[in-house]
Amino acid sequence: MTPARPYPWERSYPPGVRWDTPIETCTLPALLDRAVGAHGDKPALDYRDRKISYRELGALADQFAAALLRLDLGRGTPIAVYLPNTPYHPIAFFGAMRAAARIVHLSPLDAERELVHKLADSGARTLVTVNFPAMLAMARKLAAAGHVDRLIVGDELYWGPAPIQPEAFAESERTIAFTRLLRGQSIPREWPLVSVEDVALLQYTGGTTGQPKAALISHVNLTAATYMYAAWYDPQTEIEPGSDRVICVLPLFHMYALSAVMLSQLRRGNELLLRTRFDVESVLHDIEVKRATLFPGVPTMWIALVSHPGIEKRDLSSLRQCGSGGAPLPVEIAERFERLTGLKLRNGWGMTETSPAGTGFALGGPEKPGSIGLPLPGIVMEVVAADDPKRVLGPNQIGEFRIQGLNVTKGYWNRPAETAAAFADGFFLTGDMGYMDEDGYFFLVDRKKDMIISGGFNVYPGVIESAIFEHPEVEEAIVIGIPDAYRGEAAKAFVKMKRGAAPLTLEALCAFLADKIGRHEMPAALELRDALPRTPVGKLSKKELVEEERQKRAATAASPPLAATRPQAEANPLRAARS
Repeated sequence: MTPARPYPWERSYPPGVRWDTPIETCTLPALLDRAVGAHGDKPALDYRDRKISYRELGALADQFAAALLRLDLGRGTPIAVYLPNTPYHPIAFFGAMRAAARIVHLSPLDAERELVHKLADSGARTLVTVNFPAMLAMARKLAAAGHVDRLIVGDELYWGPAPIQPEAFAESERTIAFTRLLRGQSIPREWPLVSVEDVALLQYTGGTTGQPKAALISHVNLTAATYMYAAWYDPQTEIEPGSDRVICVLPLFHMYALSAVMLSQLRRGNELLLRTRFDVESVLHDIEVKRATLFPGVPTMWIALVSHPGIEKRDLSSLRQCGSGGAPLPVEIAERFERLTGLKLRNGWGMTETSPAGTGFALGGPEKPGSIGLPLPGIVMEVVAADDPKRVLGPNQIGEFRIQGLNVTKGYWNRPAETAAAFADGFFLTGDMGYMDEDGYFFLVDRKKDMIISGGFNVYPGVIESAIFEHPEVEEAIVIGIPDAYRGEAAKAFVKMKRGAAPLTLEALCAFLADKIGRHEMPAALELRDALPRTPVGKLSKKELVEEERQKRAATAASPPLAATRPQAEANPLRAARS
């Protein structure tokens, strides 16, 4: 049962922000047209020191749209985009939107099997990529195997000298140069009619326990999210539109960067410092030399930045606002960043299926360590029982988040059963576990599927990870559940130590955690790693470690009995190993 207004979070809203602010929606071509009309010759993108104005970006997108229509790739046609951060992405994205096509994002870090699945599942037969050697080789392999019919290849040298030498390629019947498509295209008198309800993206998500599935993301979902961010942030800042320089190193094939960064900042007329990959020194160059003012990142980026040697001597004074998303931000990392810069590092929440608007933090506080903030204007969030998604829980009770708003997907592509299971009472069930306090602030505890049941108790890996992050010599940590003969499941910690730190033992870690977590939450195993796995967007990733542990168990089960009984130390739950 949805609570009557006013919602608990409304009384915590900052001055000037209203939950019931009308949320504007439009098509994505209209959003770009407004930005071009308002900011024309101002720089929209800075890419390897090449400036691309709003007017140029709009013209290039129109030319690409005209080319798609000439190739009969218009209404409803899925166009696969296999690109890193490069200007070809926004050109292809807005061009496809203008042609009434839909984008299928592929990650440069996807394995071949994942790429084949997404292409087959979406029906995309045209693939847009660049001539970076590894990406072009994979694109050619997909085409040769019959997974796509046509390649549109961008030449990275078009934008100036590249850090990776691009590979030369010859055009053919099935391979077309992106830049040739942009030359001499006659713009049609009328563009295809685009509705706000049209699908803009087939955005793949999931895959931890099965094949990735595509969320249906419409024009209304993306533009509603953009204007929800506007309704939240615009009243809190006196900065003139077009005056910010925003580091965009988050990958545009991910919803966080696409919507919360690119679309939101283009709407405001700001300049995106578009970067292909995250590198601390490159980011510091953008801050110290380019005088970047905004930097949205994910927790692993903030961990790398605050741990960078000599960071306390660097000039970070141009920054006026930084944000973290994509995963829970350890409190200790936020505190270290504030000591360095004097800035609050706010952690919001959202997901692919919410485009990704969800919660935000008031720029002026108050302090709520560990919180992900308040629901944005136009969004309703509730906490429901994990075993009954129709039973709404009260304040400070842990359950599953559910969400409702114009930004929320209507479901999954060709997955009616999964779509039906994802909704209850008109709310989308997020799979995230947490609670809401009396002031309407939400706190994320963990993913529902990551919860460990140990001796009958619910154990949330995120709680343990946050406590481990407080250790002064720990740089990164991941906690997963492993089988335990006594408790059913137990926690295992994977830890990366800071450079030069002494190895950590499980006994020492448990002693450090003794006053921070409960006995039932204590890790039963510890493994030190030189690096921890990451997702394409740079978040720490558990699934590789879960699979490693599964394979270890399978190998142990298949071993001869003598081998299984040989290492007595391995039977001891108080163990630590380095790999």
